[in-house]
Amino acid sequence: MSIWIFFKIIGSLALLIYGMKVMSEALQKMAGSQLRHILGTMTKNRVTGIITGMFVTCAVQSSSATTVMTVSFVNAGLLTLAQAISVIMGANIGTTLTAWIMSLGFSFNFTNVVFPAFIIAILLIYTRRHRYLGDFLFGIAFMFFSLAMLSETGAAMDLGHNEELLRFFSSFDTSSYITIVIFLLIGTLLTCILQSSAALMAITMVLCSSGVLPVYLGIALVMGENIGTTATANLAALGANTQARRAALAHLVFNVFGVFWVLCCFYPFVDAVCSFVNYDPLSGSTDPVKLSVVLAAFHTSFNVCNTCILVWFIPQIERLVCWMIKPRGTDDEDEFRLRYIGGNAIMKTPELSVLEAQKEIQAFAERIQRMFGFVRELLGTQNDADFNKLFSRIEKYEGISDNMEIEIAKYLDSVSDAHLSDETKAKIRAMLREISELESIGDSCYNIARTINRKMAGKEDFTERQYEHLHQMFELTDDSLTQMNVLLTGRKDNFDVNRSFNIENEINNYRNQLKSQNINDVNNHEYTYAIGTMYMDIVSECEKLGDYVVNVVEARMGTRQKDA
Repeated sequence: MSIWIFFKIIGSLALLIYGMKVMSEALQKMAGSQLRHILGTMTKNRVTGIITGMFVTCAVQSSSATTVMTVSFVNAGLLTLAQAISVIMGANIGTTLTAWIMSLGFSFNFTNVVFPAFIIAILLIYTRRHRYLGDFLFGIAFMFFSLAMLSETGAAMDLGHNEELLRFFSSFDTSSYITIVIFLLIGTLLTCILQSSAALMAITMVLCSSGVLPVYLGIALVMGENIGTTATANLAALGANTQARRAALAHLVFNVFGVFWVLCCFYPFVDAVCSFVNYDPLSGSTDPVKLSVVLAAFHTSFNVCNTCILVWFIPQIERLVCWMIKPRGTDDEDEFRLRYIGGNAIMKTPELSVLEAQKEIQAFAERIQRMFGFVRELLGTQNDADFNKLFSRIEKYEGISDNMEIEIAKYLDSVSDAHLSDETKAKIRAMLREISELESIGDSCYNIARTINRKMAGKEDFTERQYEHLHQMFELTDDSLTQMNVLLTGRKDNFDVNRSFNIENEINNYRNQLKSQNINDVNNHEYTYAIGTMYMDIVSECEKLGDYVVNVVEARMGTRQKDA
């Protein structure tokens, strides 16, 4: 084989993988948050979960993308493990559309059609409104162009008359289960290496249509692709939580079980599929159209039958993966650890990354409110040992908030390197502002704690009335933090932003009232100027904290509070 033909095949496969990637990412960008909303809401039972997984995979043309998306949703707590398993089952059916698209590429010569598509695509890319449609056209044009090149290269190589190659494949006994298992393992290994079942499907179609590879061995490679394609989700789940790793493992269990039962009735099952498309597997026919249809039909039949069987055993699959992957040790709330984002970004799109960062920000905000709870507790603690222990805990939380801001910002910065939609860019800008304000809230909590610590170290104490006022101010501040967390954990279109603004106004008015009263109390010698200063430091810090909370709310809502 000429070196140029070899490069042409490798180049065609690279173009195919790239085209599929561009097409999938363009569709995800066009759909945006709608895909996430569909996955998050339309999985109430196993049937709707399967339909949802099938629909999303057909839309984005990548079962790996859907599975990684599902694993991310489980990691973020938006889907249960049982819901994720049903979505993954649907994704396996949805991915069979890719094989049918490829069979279409082998049935017709799209070479003359793709060039006008390239021209239209480049024009659309330079229009702001339709650039994602242009990306999609580029992707699908690249895909069909690569399939046409592969088909032409296969014909030019004339593999059907290559004696050495024919002798090599004919040395395998197609009636032996050992041979089928060998080719199944080869298909698994090649898919894991290529990270694209579509690429191996294209190679299989070329080899079968040239008459070199018997159809039974080609189908064995397709079965191996179903196992190999699960590697992507399992790699993506390595740094995720226990439930996410279980969801990825469920994908592997589902496909391995399917391959097992098909192997038990391999020849009758394949013969039934071949008879359905009117093809005799023993005839040796090299009709490329028929052979590509046979492979696509088997791929569809395999996944549909497997889903129909295993849909009734989702609870059992759930128990199995839970038994296989034990939970990690209990997490210490006082230790710095990111729950939802990490360094593993295989197959993740900016849309998924933004979702995970949002969940991390929610965890950040909940931790900050917990920190403020410690500050409230600190004010009422008189025992020195308990006080020092609690103050040390607040100090630790302040360090954690600094680290969380830095790590989330780094993650968002890495996401922003990708080609982003305007909506995603706006979300990232808002999220960067949110984490900055949350870190400022942590600073305010620490400043209040330091002031209380100064008061504790001195000889004077607040009066009973001062304590009452501080507790009331703390109550208002905690209410504002609660409202902020309600917004961050829910949907912003269901949130009444005026509630947060009203609490912030109450805090401002109360601060002004206490400030005037403090001046009078110091003048009337009800307490010293020093204790009055510490008292007002706490009050003022609460007012600042309330401002930071409003800034978080404004960043999430995309609004600005009108100056009162």
